[in-house]
Amino acid sequence: MKRFQNISRKRELVAALAFVLLLSGCDIRMGVLNPKGPVAQTQYDLIIWSIIFMLIIVVVVFVLFTVILIKYRERPDNMDYEPPEMHGNKLLEVIWTGIPIIIVIALSIPTVQAIFELEEPPKTSAEEQQKPLVIHATSADWKWIFSYPEQGIETVNYVNIPEDRPVEFRLTSTSSITALWIPELGGQKYAMAGMETKLYLLADNPGTYMGRNANFNGEGFAKMEFEVESQTDKDFKDWVAEVQDTAPKLTKTTYNKILEPSHVGRMTYSNTHLDWVDHAAQKAYYKDKGEHDPHDSHMDH
Repeated sequence: MKRFQNISRKRELVAALAFVLLLSGCDIRMGVLNPKGPVAQTQYDLIIWSIIFMLIIVVVVFVLFTVILIKYRERPDNMDYEPPEMHGNKLLEVIWTGIPIIIVIALSIPTVQAIFELEEPPKTSAEEQQKPLVIHATSADWKWIFSYPEQGIETVNYVNIPEDRPVEFRLTSTSSITALWIPELGGQKYAMAGMETKLYLLADNPGTYMGRNANFNGEGFAKMEFEVESQTDKDFKDWVAEVQDTAPKLTKTTYNKILEPSHVGRMTYSNTHLDWVDHAAQKAYYKDKGEHDPHDSHMDH
């Protein structure tokens, strides 16, 4: 019998060591818990605030459960005890009604404040607030297209941004509903055909982050990812100048090919598809001619 117990203990020890080694070989950071900008930091603080409240509730409930279980358990000296008939206790009813109301208020106030705060460009550490960099993010099956209207350039499956400057992503889609999400910079927001939504983000420092589609849209969903590189202002301007000078022009034929359902690599162009189509204003786009539906309604944004 002891022999089998020793074998069982050895197996448990080996399993525990294997689990520790497995964790040590992995990057266990979670993007939402590793904020790299003020938007992500605000959402992180909200998550931690909610977790603390939930933990307090769990601890209080289990402590009360344990106390009641021990104090009012059946014992030899109270086998014949019959509790008195009661018709309610106003004090207890006020307490267990008031506590949930207080919890909801305590969670609602910072949540509502954060919602309204994140609908505005985030504040930077610079002395003067910079104008947000506008980037049109267009989703297609299964890739992301980023257009820089002010710089007149376009990228596919990667986006470069300057550090410590607000970025205004204008989201839309060529087909199904998607959601742009860069966990270390901020939460997701939906992109829909014929509509435009705005997402404000900001990176505090230079670095590389992964973004993805957070809304299922078919068989290629799992690999619909893109890379975000936060650069110094000088490096960003140098990159823009290089793209403007060396990248090929985007043609309607090439763009129509990109829109076909597929996975593609990184691409860079010295103009944008906004020159002939804006999917936020046009619900349908005829790829054979590069024209929009004349009967399609336009939307103001």
